[in-house]
Amino acid sequence: MCDRVSCEYEESAAALRKIIEKSRRIVFFGGAGVSTESGIPDFRSPEGLYAGDFEGLTPEMILSKSFFYLHPEQFFAFYRRYMVYPDARPNAAHLKLYEWEQRDILRGVVTQNVDGLHKAAGNRRVYEIHGSVHDNACMDCGAFYPLRAVLESEGIPRCPQCGGVIKPSVVLYGEAPDKYVCMGACREISNADTLIVAGTSLSVEPAASFLQYFSGKNLVVVNREPTPADSRASLVIRDSVAKVMGEI
Repeated sequence: MCDRVSCEYEESAAALRKIIEKSRRIVFFGGAGVSTESGIPDFRSPEGLYAGDFEGLTPEMILSKSFFYLHPEQFFAFYRRYMVYPDARPNAAHLKLYEWEQRDILRGVVTQNVDGLHKAAGNRRVYEIHGSVHDNACMDCGAFYPLRAVLESEGIPRCPQCGGVIKPSVVLYGEAPDKYVCMGACREISNADTLIVAGTSLSVEPAASFLQYFSGKNLVVVNREPTPADSRASLVIRDSVAKVMGEI
């Protein structure tokens, strides 16, 4: 006989399994909570990155477009230490999504994360709203570079071809996300019969507004904390994303 919490979880997990079994066009919308089981800290929890003290500066300030241009050395020092986790590997959530894509029931992964773990797991239908740490380009000549070009450099990473600054293709505060990536993400969400929102507080725009395009049958929220989408969700599960996805 299970306790109340365990019974509630089992009932929710069973309900999610039934939803997945009947779905043909699933879209997964994920945030930082998807990657915490891979050893990447989230942002807004009490233990997250944004709870830290950075000599009077906030992460939002340091990760802004203006700070990047005004203080590039400080930006890259922070970026290398707190934003890049080259040893992180896909967890049960990433692997389950790859399995669904192989079964052709997953039509797209819309992610706010920049860690590249969905693609590392094998998924190809990935919309990286905020870019990826694995994509880097010279601001002068446009040459592309892998992550190691940033990690193995000191200070400001420079293009060996022209000497320009190598900028990570991540969306900084004050920058707009790629419109074509956003259009693709919204298209997939609008065509979905099931939308799973997981590991995100839905507090970052414009990504949070993408949910307004969903008109399908099942909206599922998997997040440890309440979200603005809970009130319209078919199912809400308060637990680890990797645990829930891994047990489906």
